[in-house]
Amino acid sequence: MKAAVVTSFDHPPRYSDIADPVPDGPDEILVDVLAAGLHHVTRGRASGAHYSSGTALPLIPGIDGVGRGPDGTLRYFVQGPGMAGSMAQKTVIDRARSIALPGDCDPVALAAAMNPGMAAWLALRCRVPFQAGQKVLILGATGSSGSMAVQIARHLGAAQVIAAGRDEHKLAALPALGATDTVPLGDPRLGTLARDVDVVLDFVWGDVAMRCMEAVLKQRTDRGLPLAWIHVGSMAGETAALPGMFLRAANVQIVGSGLGSVSDRAILAELPALALEIARGTFQLDVQAVPLAEVEKAWSDPARGGGRIVFTP
Repeated sequence: MKAAVVTSFDHPPRYSDIADPVPDGPDEILVDVLAAGLHHVTRGRASGAHYSSGTALPLIPGIDGVGRGPDGTLRYFVQGPGMAGSMAQKTVIDRARSIALPGDCDPVALAAAMNPGMAAWLALRCRVPFQAGQKVLILGATGSSGSMAVQIARHLGAAQVIAAGRDEHKLAALPALGATDTVPLGDPRLGTLARDVDVVLDFVWGDVAMRCMEAVLKQRTDRGLPLAWIHVGSMAGETAALPGMFLRAANVQIVGSGLGSVSDRAILAELPALALEIARGTFQLDVQAVPLAEVEKAWSDPARGGGRIVFTP
């Protein structure tokens, strides 16, 4: 079969021939892959830079996808540790790590939106006791995960969603997706706008996030009011110099959300509800479908056409 194959962490995957995978045990099934998204974590793993990266090469990248099983059922699946990736004509999946999808759903839309959607969905559903009516600040709201976070926060009942990001053109489009306020990262208005938020979904981290935290805490009306700061992504850097006084001077709790901090069982329990909303068209996401044969070019030039890239074998 054909697949995207990584033979070096220093080079993008190449469209190559590779042996067909074979199920190992009754819980595994072979699926025809219909769509596989190119996510940030997928890039990180393929470059050896992500915390969950392995060391064995060659490898097929892709952490999730939509495929059709031998019984004709359409499934969204997430690949477990040690399993072949989804960027191939076929792959073996663990039935327990997959969910059945409506037969009339769009595989490309599901493959594009599930991973970026899970970032905010899991953070708000699994990492903090989020309640309808609370106020949310989203740092890095102009990326795919950030724009999905705006929509998910509103869908789950947030009374206020403040979207902060660098791309002012994209920021201008976020009120139509549910943002009640928008502000560029680094704008001095951020602290005032977000001073009474209950939850921060932080996709940036690094020094940028620390400056935002300082701005919010300095303006906070009541520093005893609980503030859940959820680290979801590291677009501005993996390391953040967190002053101890931030933790002493306000009732702020910093937690992470991702593979490991949310259990496999919890992730799998949340997938059906999120998939249903995506299949219904509840959330919007720019998507660019690309033939898998063009994987090397698309990997090296991800900005062409815009939108989340989804490979279609």
